Amino acid sequence: MKLTTHSLIVSLLAMSALFGNAQAKADDGEAIVKKARCVACHAVDTKRVGPAYKDVAAKYKGDAKAPTKLFDKVRAGGAGNWGEIPMLPHPADKISDDDLKAAVHWILSLH
Repeated sequence: MKLTTHSLIVSLLAMSALFGNAQAKADDGEAIVKKARCVACHAVDTKRVGPAYKDVAAKYKGDAKAPTKLFDKVRAGGAGNWGEIPMLPHPADKISDDDLKAAVHWILSLH
């Protein structure tokens, strides 16, 4: 396959858009957890009332079902996974489905 200058430029622009979009989503996720006040109980690398986001990412690393599991956990709330202090439910009027998905994506991307 012969690449022309035009096809190379188009390919580079497409890759740039994909990587730029991934960074934008990561930045959005961090902004969303701050806006939704998740940071009242969670921090990136320090346990507060709830687990550190990096600990959550490590626990679910490689689990293809993690995004759905975490989405459901945040929506329903619960206790016992990270200690006895319960996490309150976070309904859609507090954080939209799209924002919650972006927040979970960001959390799971942390190393």
